[in-house]
Amino acid sequence: MKKVSMIIPCYNEEGNVKLFYNEAVKAYKDQNYKLELVFIDDGSKDNTLKILKDLIKEQDCEIKVLSFSRNFGKEAAIYAGLNNVDGDYTVIIDADLQQPPELTIKMANILDENEYDCVCYYQEERIENKLLSKIKNVFYKAMNNLSEVELKQGASDFRMFNQKVKNSLLEIKEYYRFSKGIFSWIGYNTQYLPYIPKQRNSGTTKWNFIKLLKYGISGIISFSTMPLKLATYSGLTLSLIAFIYLFVIIIQKLFFEISVPGYPTVISCILLIGGFQLFCIGIIGEYLGKTYIETKNRPIYIIKEEITNGKNKKSI
Repeated sequence: MKKVSMIIPCYNEEGNVKLFYNEAVKAYKDQNYKLELVFIDDGSKDNTLKILKDLIKEQDCEIKVLSFSRNFGKEAAIYAGLNNVDGDYTVIIDADLQQPPELTIKMANILDENEYDCVCYYQEERIENKLLSKIKNVFYKAMNNLSEVELKQGASDFRMFNQKVKNSLLEIKEYYRFSKGIFSWIGYNTQYLPYIPKQRNSGTTKWNFIKLLKYGISGIISFSTMPLKLATYSGLTLSLIAFIYLFVIIIQKLFFEISVPGYPTVISCILLIGGFQLFCIGIIGEYLGKTYIETKNRPIYIIKEEITNGKNKKSI
């Protein structure tokens, strides 16, 4: 009997984890798969960890709880989960029940056929506001145009994959992780399936506009050097325009005795070029900053407590 391991990142999900457990166990009750649930408490400030510790007492399936020393982010939680699962298939799924656990049965059935190494659900219809949806669509187009990887429009982290894919993911140990890009970068045969996410069972989304913007910029920088090239090309273009303008001014002065614009033109040019230079320095700074952090070789996450079957396994 094959084993399905679920990686469930949790941050302030006290109203969802118990119901998620019930739904997952119900979905696999009469299926020909063993179920393992790996909950990662990403530094929650509510009662998420306490409820997860209570769930350990349940005997319906294997349960493991990893508690971070602080909030390291969803990407770190996913990587921690990958390091602590041993199923034949691994699935990444949110705890808020927008991604129904019963859908993972179909994913496992597809992987059983050995035609695909990974199955990913993409959002056929978005349930968020239209402005945020348009911003995400723009990001996917920009990412596909600027980077060396291609992202499926609307694809999420809700995906299941075999051990070959898991091992390849673990070989990528970079600190700044962008899972959507990493999955595309490693390749493998992937089946994309549409789904319509449900409303959150409890709580509110942890992703606001600022966090999504930072995450998007991080994704582009992680998989593309095109912003650096654009800065170079733009600088060359501005230099060419400045040279042409200088040539025009000389012609006007020598042959047509046209007075050359003074103070306003000079100030405008200084502000334009100065602002552009600062913008380019900012792009370079983003790359240098991430390189600086990577060279420190800090751990992606720190596990404070690991609990399996009601026994304390690790304390750091």
